[in-house]
Amino acid sequence: MASRRDAVAAEIPKLRRYAWALTGDDGEADDLIQDTLERALARLEQWREGDTPRKWLFSILHNLHVDGLRRKSRRPPHVGLDSVGVDQSAPAADGASGRDLDRALQLLSGEQRQVVLLVGLEGLSYAETAEVLAIPVGTVMSRLARGRGRLRTLMGYEGDDKGGHAALRRVK
Repeated sequence: MASRRDAVAAEIPKLRRYAWALTGDDGEADDLIQDTLERALARLEQWREGDTPRKWLFSILHNLHVDGLRRKSRRPPHVGLDSVGVDQSAPAADGASGRDLDRALQLLSGEQRQVVLLVGLEGLSYAETAEVLAIPVGTVMSRLARGRGRLRTLMGYEGDDKGGHAALRRVK
């Protein structure tokens, strides 16, 4: 049982990164991670042998996030008193910054953002992503393609599509 707990603990940084990317808020991400870990540790016996802890934990986190979105849609919006900090994100060589990418990700539909983050950021396979989100693999591939295309547009890149591979260049 201790080794399972250690395996869960090892995934916390990845869960945090994904939760923050989904919510865009440190407090909400922390709450989502806490709820995920609480549920996972209470149900360690439900973790099937052979499954990776990452896939199992991302499934729990995803389901909690969707449940939270449903609850939020039924009540008035929360207005927080968060302080706005100085943008300390340094631009990349092409003029883009991490802050630009964060904003662009938040403009994707929730379905596209989830797939882009799980495949592109967390490195899950299409099949693992399909299991986490409980959707067909073809849907994962479609949402990923549309999400990546939308990100390119939002980030100001234009594709030079030759042979099915887009070579991106920043539009000035």
